Amino acid sequence: MSKKSSYLKSPDLLPIKHADKKISSFGFMLMWVGMAVVLAAFAIGGAGVGSLPLGWVIVAGFVGCVAVGVSISITADIGIEHGLSFPVYMRAPFGTVGTHIPSVTRGLAASFWFGINTFFGATAINGILIVLFNFDNWFLCFSIFAFVQLLNTALGIKAIERFADLAAPVIIIISIWIYSTLSGRALEQGRDIWVWVENPVTGGAVVTAFFVVVFSVMGFWVTLAADIPSISRHIKAPKHERNWFKRNKASLLGSLVAMPLAQTFIIVIGAVSYIAVSNADPVVALQEAASGIILVILLVMIVFAQWSTNIAANLVPAATIFSNVGGPKVPYWAGVFMAGIAGTVVQPWNLFDILIPVLLIVGGILSAIVGILFVDYYVLRGRRVNVPDLYESKGQYRYLNGFNVAGFIAWIVGGVTASILSNYSFVVGFVVGGGVYYVLAKYWWFKKYKQAEIEDPDDDKYLGITVGRDWIIKDGEDDKDKTIVG
Repeated sequence: MSKKSSYLKSPDLLPIKHADKKISSFGFMLMWVGMAVVLAAFAIGGAGVGSLPLGWVIVAGFVGCVAVGVSISITADIGIEHGLSFPVYMRAPFGTVGTHIPSVTRGLAASFWFGINTFFGATAINGILIVLFNFDNWFLCFSIFAFVQLLNTALGIKAIERFADLAAPVIIIISIWIYSTLSGRALEQGRDIWVWVENPVTGGAVVTAFFVVVFSVMGFWVTLAADIPSISRHIKAPKHERNWFKRNKASLLGSLVAMPLAQTFIIVIGAVSYIAVSNADPVVALQEAASGIILVILLVMIVFAQWSTNIAANLVPAATIFSNVGGPKVPYWAGVFMAGIAGTVVQPWNLFDILIPVLLIVGGILSAIVGILFVDYYVLRGRRVNVPDLYESKGQYRYLNGFNVAGFIAWIVGGVTASILSNYSFVVGFVVGGGVYYVLAKYWWFKKYKQAEIEDPDDDKYLGITVGRDWIIKDGEDDKDKTIVG
């Protein structure tokens, strides 16, 4: 195997076979319960009740969750149908070399979120140690907590699902307890959680405040809407199932049932934390509202939640992306530790105060990628993909020296437009990025660089699990017989 072709064929990036898919519908729902408990969600709830009553914050949060859940479910089909990870499929709309630029952008964002969530969990661990042993060293807690999460993720997807099975019930039970504790604290302060608003707004400002909550939620989870294939390729799905909804049942249950319910409840806890002690960080709020062993138990949930969120939503996507960039010389486990280093170097303990504006801007930039993925996969290719050529250095996805110029122009235009209209960044980025890509790819780029699955839209040749196919990539250069139909 020549060096030139091998960098696209890292073993960790090859399509997942049907028999190797390990995550069940229930398992994916439990993963979402853990992933929903994040510092950003608490911050969104706290910021929301600064302008709106809790009832409207709940509605806005739920709307945002469902909207981004639809986007996540749509993109997840790439992994379910073809067993492909995010950075590998990105070779289609961005090129075999160009894929690295948007992919690394997402990988760094995931790494930074790993750092932020690890810091959040470390503060909870530190709080537990203060209560139990009067020991106070948050940085040591951060270092140990980071290493344990990295080790858990490096052990593979089954270890991740098993941890979610353990963590989810604990998170649900203790979340309800936290809500009750903080609600009681708010009442002690003479504040009715359903009425109290710090600085009420009226008129058009109400609409703006409502949509800031909606798009903040979407801005956070658009990161996963982009690279959900890196997780969904491990989800079990039926072979020979042409009904999109039946084939994606597990993904839909997780992203449109478990995630909206769990995430909205966490937004509520952030809001109640702010009402109770003027701080959306529940670690701070709980330290004021509880003490002793009760405080320890409540803080355990924060630790478990950050752990389960980080390994599934941040470390898996980031590790897959870094492995894609490095090729076979950077195995998946090495990508995991690269993500951990990047998430620590950024000093996440200094980022909390700028979370909301960062969510809106990053959300806009990444939503343009989601729009491009949607148009490329569904509208232009009709879910058909010439998968073997994704792994060929001289295949149809090489385009111009490895770059799909249409994809980059669309990403820049969509990302810039979304950044300018940051309050509505997700919708703007998705629509503009996807729209520009459609026009450029269909009427210009794919006229120059013909795409086999578009020129000959044959299901039997270019679909995966729908026609019972496992994509098998051989280790030779320019192999023509690269698929096995099961």
